Amino acid sequence: MSPDTGIRARFKLDYSGFSLDVDLDLPGRGVTALFGHSGSGKTTLLRAVAGLEHAPGGTLSVNGDVWQDAATFRPTHQRPLGYVFQEASLFPHLDVRANLEFGQKRVPQAQRRVSLDQAVAMLDIGHLLGRKPARLSGGERQRVGIARALATSPRLLLMDEPLAALDFALKREILPYLERLHDELDIPVLYVSHAPDEVARLADHIVVMEGGRAVAAGPLTDTLARLDLPIRLGEDAGVVLDAVVAARDEEWHLAHMEFAGGRLWVRDHGLPVGHRARVRILARDVSLARAPTTGTSILNTLPAVVVDSVDDAHPALTLVKLRVGESPLLARLTRRSAHALELAPGRMVYVQIKAVALIG
Repeated sequence: MSPDTGIRARFKLDYSGFSLDVDLDLPGRGVTALFGHSGSGKTTLLRAVAGLEHAPGGTLSVNGDVWQDAATFRPTHQRPLGYVFQEASLFPHLDVRANLEFGQKRVPQAQRRVSLDQAVAMLDIGHLLGRKPARLSGGERQRVGIARALATSPRLLLMDEPLAALDFALKREILPYLERLHDELDIPVLYVSHAPDEVARLADHIVVMEGGRAVAAGPLTDTLARLDLPIRLGEDAGVVLDAVVAARDEEWHLAHMEFAGGRLWVRDHGLPVGHRARVRILARDVSLARAPTTGTSILNTLPAVVVDSVDDAHPALTLVKLRVGESPLLARLTRRSAHALELAPGRMVYVQIKAVALIG
């Protein structure tokens, strides 16, 4: 990665009972998820990036702009960033418009890259501008908080579990707006989460945190398919594939999704042919066979090659990594089944996919 592109972050911090020690080169565009269990260091890393935690000797540059090195430490208010917390923390005495204008006033006119109107339109909050925060729902407050962060025209957007305080219905309300930010803004995002479904839907790149260290980092699909990570997603283990709607079967309300490895039937969500979307396939929904089967309710059967396998959390189970064309896939099955199938790296098998989730 060129020193003038991407995010270069090197921090070491020691506290009583916890230390952060990371050395990362991250993409300078798209969404990078900082993923891990509570206490893994995600928020501490985000605060170091924001300058809220001073890591002496640390290094931080954002697309060639040095925010911290041996000779430089820009305080938070001098870093061109937006920060979205779990709670929107709006000024209760100001209406929505005034809250947004407060954020915009931080930025000189010549440096404004996101207009107030653009932020309002992107989060669909035009009808809320005259309301005080007390008259907003939780989802509305968070949309206003995100719009306020955008109004500062950030060069980097930091989001610290922005959906954690919302219930399931409100999360579903907010996610399309976060996807819109991903698609329409050329602003890199560091997104803290411990929710696999959010990461699967939003992230392009992932950093897996454990005990204050980055134990893995890379493109979302390849990293989720790794077998050597010290943490497991349990029932959420699986992969996310980029796909495109290749055809629709209106009679049976199904859509054919094409990816780098074949085609998959999913429930038709009304997306037009040619629309790009992600599909998520969980390891628990994949079974294996030595030959293609007939007379089954499973719609998706594809040829694959075994890459590797590891023991799973329960001693009866194994987790198998496969390659379907150019795409990785995970399957969870019993060790007895793996033995009966004589699974080994390089063996040709057929994957039977019981369920595929269209996630965006």
